[in-house]
Amino acid sequence: MKQDSDAVNIPVCFISNHEGFLGSIKNFIKDFVVTEIDVTGRRVNTAAPDCASPDRSEETSAECKWRNHSSVSQDTNVAADCGLDVTIPSPGSFDLSVILGQSVSEELEQFVLTLKEKPTKQELSLGSFADKHHRANVHRAVRHRFPFLMTVTIQPEIRVREDPDYRELSHLVTEDEAEDFFRFIDAKVRGSSYTFGPDDDKEHRTAVHHFLSRRFGKLVETKSFTDQGTTAISVRLREQGRPKKRTAEERKEEDVYTAFTLRKENLETLEAISYMAAALGVLPSDFTYAGIKDKRAITYQSMVVKKVSTQRLKEKTAEFEKRGMRLSQVRSVGEPLRLGRLQGNHFDLVVRDLRPQGAADGHSFAGADSHARLAALVNEALENVKARGFVNYYGPQRFGSVKSVQSDRVGLALLKEDMVSAVRLFFTPDDGNDPQNYAKRHFLQTDNAKESLALMPLSKARERLMLRALNRYGTGPDGCTQAWLSLPHSMRVFYPHAYCSRVWNEAVAHRLTSLGHSARRGDLVWRREDTGENSSAQIHVVTDQEEHEGVYTLGHVLLPMLGNTVKYPENAMATWFQERLARDGLDECRFRVGGLKLNLPGCYRPLLASPSNLSYQLQRAACGEAGGGGGGGGGEVTGSSSRNSDRRQNGSAAEGKRDSLTLTLNFDLDSSCYATICLREIMKCDL
Repeated sequence: MKQDSDAVNIPVCFISNHEGFLGSIKNFIKDFVVTEIDVTGRRVNTAAPDCASPDRSEETSAECKWRNHSSVSQDTNVAADCGLDVTIPSPGSFDLSVILGQSVSEELEQFVLTLKEKPTKQELSLGSFADKHHRANVHRAVRHRFPFLMTVTIQPEIRVREDPDYRELSHLVTEDEAEDFFRFIDAKVRGSSYTFGPDDDKEHRTAVHHFLSRRFGKLVETKSFTDQGTTAISVRLREQGRPKKRTAEERKEEDVYTAFTLRKENLETLEAISYMAAALGVLPSDFTYAGIKDKRAITYQSMVVKKVSTQRLKEKTAEFEKRGMRLSQVRSVGEPLRLGRLQGNHFDLVVRDLRPQGAADGHSFAGADSHARLAALVNEALENVKARGFVNYYGPQRFGSVKSVQSDRVGLALLKEDMVSAVRLFFTPDDGNDPQNYAKRHFLQTDNAKESLALMPLSKARERLMLRALNRYGTGPDGCTQAWLSLPHSMRVFYPHAYCSRVWNEAVAHRLTSLGHSARRGDLVWRREDTGENSSAQIHVVTDQEEHEGVYTLGHVLLPMLGNTVKYPENAMATWFQERLARDGLDECRFRVGGLKLNLPGCYRPLLASPSNLSYQLQRAACGEAGGGGGGGGGEVTGSSSRNSDRRQNGSAAEGKRDSLTLTLNFDLDSSCYATICLREIMKCDL
């Protein structure tokens, strides 16, 4: 076992003792291909799915649902996947500059600022929108962002003006409460309710009741209630309260769900969704998916979009291809896709320029002896990892790409509810002087959110959303809280989860170095319990007797992800967790951030992970530069000759490198396991 720190500050504890080798990954985008595996075990870029066809019988559909819920068969698959912290984006995540255009969006922002300073009956034209889907998208996005505005269509033009009811209500309650109430009214979610803040002034409550009854009496009913000595007003949507009556065409369109497989290159999943949403005239929240995929890769994943027919989606495929997205298997389905509805991912990877450990980069290792040695090293490494697995660390993607400030530090500030520090950490620039880093640097130096927003590239949606909120609400504690709330929940929770992931990685390293490579008393494992026809898994604490009898192995051991519902190990690791949190000032942390509506329940993650269906192939770079397909597991070098050997001996270092060995790897991993971490165990080097 080796323990060290690598370039991304992820601890290294190796399970196997093989020597490993050097090499480089992601030289080309085609060197890293990720294909989602759905809940039935099928790769999503292969044949049409069994369960998606709308004309399947009810019996078959029921069978598919049963199979989806019963697909977990190994202990390592039972654990809840804490990696699934990217939820469906809210309408607030959609940059109005994309749907309205930059100039109109800025004009709308200025119009809103004018309204805040001095009420006016003036209107602002947002322009004409011939496509009804685009118009609907404008209405929804503008009202969600600015609930105090009314949007009016004078076909095909859309105009906005202040809602007079909002102005009246904002004189009775706080502006935040008035905005939240109008969002509640606009959503019209059946059976939902909204509660205003504590109000012990009976006369004031009466005035609020009268206003709500007069203006919204047909939609809502109100009542005052007392809880723990304080009184507040609760508003409930009446059962007969419905959205305005929709046409038959609109009702039909609302119920349409279209599934497809997305192939993307060098794009983040949410970035791809934003492009498609803008082109289709829907919101990003109308897209659902099972998981997020790498940016620096070719990836295949399932998606479902609401309110878009198969025909309309197919009409846009040529436009999407220009953006690096290719759609296939477009079909109608009956429901959206849920996060976590996948078994894992299949990886097709190419590692180039293989060299023994200790070799200098670019140095030639030609000759049959060198290649034979490398082949032996590769074979030993892969067989070891196939048999023993690897430490299931969270990979560098979990902590973001910013080198100067990792995302876990932002998450720590949020957990400590230090919103100002969290914002400043978020805007800490990298070393470069590209437009994004220049805008961040300008904000930290001047505290001027408006000027920084003008400098920030349009593609940086998170940064722009926060800068808009900071410009509107200020850069103090309350303004910074509003800035974080301007991000969708999925983006906000990413940062506290990054901190929890960092602690989990450190906990694994400490567990292995202090307690060794076997299951010990007090460790946590899953234990299956059969109750009649049903089988469930429960957290179990390893006993003294079970340790001595070797009932459980290291592969069964779990470590908790920090949260407010998890159980901690009952051995030395319990003290380690307490001391680790105390060191960061979180010894009293409840893993809830009320002001940001964040709750981290925690979960359990297996200490080890293992690749399945592993195969590999070694090739000379000159013979197979592309690093072709999966091939059998023998790993033999093919195509050598004495003439090539002579040429390498007499040629330059570049010539030797071109004739170096290339390794093609093919394997499957469970969801939330990282291929780069698996490769690090195989190669025993930083990637």
